[in-house]
Amino acid sequence: MSKYTFIATTLYGLENILASEIAETGAEDIKILNRAVAFSGGISLMYKSNLCLRTALRVLLHLKSFITNNEDQLYNELLKIEWEEYFDVKSSIAVTSVVNSPLFRHSGYIARRCKDAIVDRFRRNIGNRPSVDIQQPDVIINIHIDNKKADVSLDSSGTPLFKRGYRTDSHHAPLNEVLAAGLIKLADWNSNEKCLYDPMCGSGTIAIEAALIARNIYPGFFERPYAFFNWKNYDEKLFNVVKKKLPEAITPSNPVYASDISPESVDKTRRNVLNAGLSEFIKPVTIDFMKSVPPEFNGVIIMNPPYGERISDKDINQFYKNIGDTLKTKYTGYEAWIISPNVSALKFIGLHPEKKINVINGNLKCRYLKYYLYEGSKKKKNV
Repeated sequence: MSKYTFIATTLYGLENILASEIAETGAEDIKILNRAVAFSGGISLMYKSNLCLRTALRVLLHLKSFITNNEDQLYNELLKIEWEEYFDVKSSIAVTSVVNSPLFRHSGYIARRCKDAIVDRFRRNIGNRPSVDIQQPDVIINIHIDNKKADVSLDSSGTPLFKRGYRTDSHHAPLNEVLAAGLIKLADWNSNEKCLYDPMCGSGTIAIEAALIARNIYPGFFERPYAFFNWKNYDEKLFNVVKKKLPEAITPSNPVYASDISPESVDKTRRNVLNAGLSEFIKPVTIDFMKSVPPEFNGVIIMNPPYGERISDKDINQFYKNIGDTLKTKYTGYEAWIISPNVSALKFIGLHPEKKINVINGNLKCRYLKYYLYEGSKKKKNV
């Protein structure tokens, strides 16, 4: 069996979580990178990774690494790659590039040079060339340049893996599905021990991802056209074998709860829950968290409150204070996790965070804070 090197990309702060997921697939040579994890294995592992990894954005098949000092060297090295082994002239292509180098300042130009090398090789060896399609390409080539080192890969995923397909109704600031899954895993929630509650659910992403984790439903259960379907070496029989070996869904011991003060958000959550096939397990309700009643004796709260973009500093600080007061007075026995980029407002929660984790939500640097909600004092922990 041939052994390949793969790179799964992720969001900042989720690298260790992704590495743990990759280890569960049976991968070898796992190495944590910046917003990515490298690993190795056979083609079946690439199929399984796309189907199973909850915190990966893409899975790349690494083709070549080399040192380059200028565009001509880059072009010549790319020209040597046997592109025709992976796809033919009937395939449409697109090139994505990430450049962090004083030698190459324009990522768009690097992408064009890569494209030129690919089509020139096809013209020279085949007599024809693949077309370029930026919108819906059959094959996506990824080039990453860090200083003088260039890494060239094929994107096996195509559509980013966070697009599970169940979310047709979005909140005005929807949480990325990969980030939502990462937040749940960072919270180390065990559905066999405690319920999970998202009291500001927006479009329901945290609750849905939690229920998928609890039910052992992998992202790959939602049908999608992976980019590797268009590769020459795609083995449909092997892919179906890998998919059939995935564990079946289970019924979790503890439920997932979701609510929001906005009826519109609850309606969106309800539709997305239906799309995910989880209506039996998540029953979204409309309620103000400050007036809520704990759904269980103890549990885990994961909350993505408003950040304050449309609210004055005074009002957002009071809002966060109200969150803290509600947690302290009503949710004894729970542990609460709150994500927010508004560090100033977080101070008004009025609780000492047991853990602080840095993550990125879109282009916002966020704090993900964990609070234990004790009764009276830390000496009397009601869990």
